[in-house]
Amino acid sequence: MKAVLCVEHGPPEKLVVQDIPVPEPGKGQARVRVHAAGVNFPDTLIIQNLYQFKPALPFSPGGEAAGVIDAIGEGITDLKVGDRVVAMTGNGCFAEQVIANRAQLVPIPGDMPFDIASGFTMTYGTSHHALKQRARLQPGETLLVLGAAGGVGLTAVELGKVMGAKVIAAASSDEKLALCRQYGADETINYATEDLKDRVKALTGGKGVDVVYDPVGDRFAEPAFRGIAWNGRYLIVGFAGGAIPSLPLNLPLIKGASIVGVFWGAFTQAEPALHRENMAELLAWYNEGRLKPHVSKHFSLDEGPAAIRWMMDRKATGKVVLDV
Repeated sequence: MKAVLCVEHGPPEKLVVQDIPVPEPGKGQARVRVHAAGVNFPDTLIIQNLYQFKPALPFSPGGEAAGVIDAIGEGITDLKVGDRVVAMTGNGCFAEQVIANRAQLVPIPGDMPFDIASGFTMTYGTSHHALKQRARLQPGETLLVLGAAGGVGLTAVELGKVMGAKVIAAASSDEKLALCRQYGADETINYATEDLKDRVKALTGGKGVDVVYDPVGDRFAEPAFRGIAWNGRYLIVGFAGGAIPSLPLNLPLIKGASIVGVFWGAFTQAEPALHRENMAELLAWYNEGRLKPHVSKHFSLDEGPAAIRWMMDRKATGKVVLDV
């Protein structure tokens, strides 16, 4: 089978596309013939050996894929060959076939397109867990989303509206903010041309926002935190901006605010039952038409390195998908 491989750590240009042996599922595992694979920001880190999980070389990047089960190992009785599933493996999905443990497989509706399904779990799962369990977002509260047109950011905008919040979307261009408005943003901030803290203050009448969803970090963290309300919750989702920021700790003290970490991958392993409940709710909202995933660009499997470069260069809005 064909796969995108990381044979040495470095930029996406060092990735290669090669034929490798077809893997066989072991006990409690299934093999999925991949139809589409989602491209996510962690893929840009894992190939550089900068991510929390560090698979041994050589490995295929790609943390999620959608396809059809074509082989089942011993011990799996509730799935069968031919079932349509999403596989959330952490890596290995930029390939024609991937092995997944049973806990990493989620059945998908028969009418859900594979490209939509392949980009659904990680972005929506991250934002749903962040807003529901970590922020405990309530109807009527105000949510500020940084990097709001990106993969996780756009889902946070969409889910914030589904959960009854007022949503302020912040991004780096007017084109990106126009997309955010299509997905429900009530207000927008172009932090390339506007002062983030001052705009948050103006849009909230000086009160500040109840929840900040931050997958960007870098220079936007402190001004965003300074715009937080009393009892606010600051969600640390990632550092797509590059630098990991430092915050003066007097800020959460004087605002009575919380700094809350969001690590969805660890959550799915530590609390699998709650993770399954979350995915069931997300798929129900999708079936009801309340969620409309946005896939902005498709690449072929051979173009896997270019897809990761596209993500690294922050050209992506919504989801980027490999058609396998």
